[in-house]
This record gives sequence, C-alpha cells and structure tokens, in this order.
Amino acid sequence: MAKRINVEDLNIYYGSFHAVQDVSMTIQPRSVTAFIGPSGCGKSTVLRTLNRMHEVIVGASVQGRVELDGVDLYGKGVDPVAVRRMVGMVFQRPNPFPAMSIYDNVVSGLKLNGVRKKSLLDDACEKALKGANLWNEVKDRLGRAGVGLSGGQQQRLCIARAIAVEPQVLLMDEPCSALDPISTLAIEDLIEELKDRYTVVIVTHNMQQAARVSDQTAFFNLAATGKPGQLVEIGPTDTIFSNPTEKATEDYITGRFG
Repeated sequence: MAKRINVEDLNIYYGSFHAVQDVSMTIQPRSVTAFIGPSGCGKSTVLRTLNRMHEVIVGASVQGRVELDGVDLYGKGVDPVAVRRMVGMVFQRPNPFPAMSIYDNVVSGLKLNGVRKKSLLDDACEKALKGANLWNEVKDRLGRAGVGLSGGQQQRLCIARAIAVEPQVLLMDEPCSALDPISTLAIEDLIEELKDRYTVVIVTHNMQQAARVSDQTAFFNLAATGKPGQLVEIGPTDTIFSNPTEKATEDYITGRFG
C-alpha cells in the first residue's frame, strides 16, 4: 500500500554549503506531488533526500526528519538500501543498463534482492512492463538490449525497473525533460495511472505538466543568491496555480521571474 511522507525541519548540506533550509511538508499516499521552482532552488536535492540518495555524494548531510508512515528514514539502524527499495527513483535521462536486455533491466533489482526463480522473475517482468504501459510494445523482444528502445520507451523501461521491486513511493526527477511531446504525454498518462498504487513525487520545470499531473504542488525558491533554497508554499495544485498565498509563487507561475 502506498504510504504517507512527512518531512519536518529538513536542512540539507553539501559539505559546509547549506543547500536547503527548514523544509516541512506532508505528502499524502496515492497522490502526485509536483516540486516546482527556478533552477538551483533545491527541488531535486529535496527529492533525493526522500530515498537517501543525497548521502551518496561525498560530504553531503541531512538534518531533520523524513518519515514514511511514521518511520524516520534517517533513524538509527535504518538501512539506506532498504529505504531505496521502498522509495524508487526515476532520473531525468533514461538510464537503462547498457549491457542488459529489456528483461534483465526490469528484473535487475529483484535479482539483487536474491530472487532467482525464473517463474517469479518472468511474472514480475510482465507485471512491471504492463504497469509501465510497455508490455505490448516489447513482449516479443525481451531479449534485446534495453538501450535499443526509443527515448520514451527507455524512460518507461526505467519506470518498470523501479516498480518491479514493488516500492511504496516513486520519485521522478524531471522524467520528461529529455523526451519529445508524444513520449511526454505517454509518461504523463502513466503517472496518472501510477498514483492508484504509489505515492508519486515529481520534479518538473514545466508548469503545464505540474498543473496536468499533480494533486499537490510545492514551490521552492532561493531567498537570495548564495542563500539556501526554501519551500515557499505547498497546497492543492488548483489553488497554487489559481490563487497562491505568496506573491513569489504567483510571479514564478506567471513567468515574471525564474
């Protein structure tokens, strides 16, 4: 079952540089939350803290709490690998494993987790590819290289790979920025379907995309050059786009800055 995320007083650092300051928010299960804001304001940095990807960067650190259904993901004894199984990630550019077939790309996470029985892997592959709306396009060529697919298909393959391990949350960092309009529409339609099963958080620079796909929108901004990024406001997408509380949000959405 998709799970709720609570973030409390989150501060994020790269070495001594204070990148993001005092972020608190709640993300409801089975919903899509969009992070918007100008470049460099910390959207992707916050996204990466939700599955402890931030700490793989040398010198990076986090203060505050990130809870998944009340469990602090940064608590003592919590395994970051287990967190990343529960909170999947899809990156800006499609990144299928180049030496692997479509099939092996999808089941790679399951194999890493010790699954070896072919019938289980076969079922999981089909289920994940169907979940990513890719099965009908590739079912007759599962043995071919994943990198041989089109860009949009590769991104859906990466989504299939992420959901094959049955996460609770799916994070997407600008998943359509490298795609053509037709592939972008396919991914947006898929996001709408995925929220029936997952908690989805997406970073996007595309205002129309945020308005189309998300239930909730969080606007991030920089207080000033060299200052940490901050969460300006978060709320229902319809409200954020039609009647935001903060002038900075309105200015960004209407294109007056950013």
